[in-house]
Amino acid sequence: MAGDIIVVENLKTSYGERVVHQGLNLSVRKGEILSIIGGSGTGKSTLLKVLLLLKEPDKGKVLFWGKDVFSLSSRERQELRDRMGVLFQSAALFSSMTVGENIVYTIRKKAKVSYKAACEMAAFKLELANLSSDVFHMYPSELSGGMKKKAGLARAMALDPEILFLDEPTSGLDPISADEFDRTISKVCRILGVTVVMITHDLPSLLISDRVAVLAKGKVVYEGEVKGLWQVDDPWLKKLLSTGRGRRFLGGVQA
Repeated sequence: MAGDIIVVENLKTSYGERVVHQGLNLSVRKGEILSIIGGSGTGKSTLLKVLLLLKEPDKGKVLFWGKDVFSLSSRERQELRDRMGVLFQSAALFSSMTVGENIVYTIRKKAKVSYKAACEMAAFKLELANLSSDVFHMYPSELSGGMKKKAGLARAMALDPEILFLDEPTSGLDPISADEFDRTISKVCRILGVTVVMITHDLPSLLISDRVAVLAKGKVVYEGEVKGLWQVDDPWLKKLLSTGRGRRFLGGVQA
């Protein structure tokens, strides 16, 4: 459809004889925050690997901007990866480098800019991630969990990606830090116009999402607005929404 920058068609993936996805379809629209949820073992992480071009599917197509990515050359795939930013669960910062050095290294590895220019770019990305300027000179071990996630986000944004992939970004954070991180993501999406694909298990994070996709039985069983979740006929989702947190979440959505 017009406006879709990623389209997954009839995807099948497996590990040996274990089938993970069977006929999975998904679309990602330009400029949206799309959250992907599902129970343990539904293939969220495998889907992310496919979207990051780290795992080739057995069948089906994955289209980025209308191009079947697994029919591209190695050079073309790398050019596509350069248009993506990724934040993994652990933030994956180099512990031997300061936060600023982590971001500068990422910038200078791909962009032909001076060290001074790279430092200025890194400082701007830290500011965009709601981190103070002194974080530039701190080491990852000196940061709180929430600050470390924001530093990872700043590095993921280092080269102005068009798509940000976030893998359980609020995992391990206390509710206050998680809420602050969600607001940061929403701000980044609004200011930069970047498209966000977020794997999450955190119900409150869905409140910043434009749409949500629910994985079950190897497929996407629901793809649409967050407020439509309560109508989805899936046992795991019904159980999730019946918890105290789930009921409070639905109350917030419907309010």
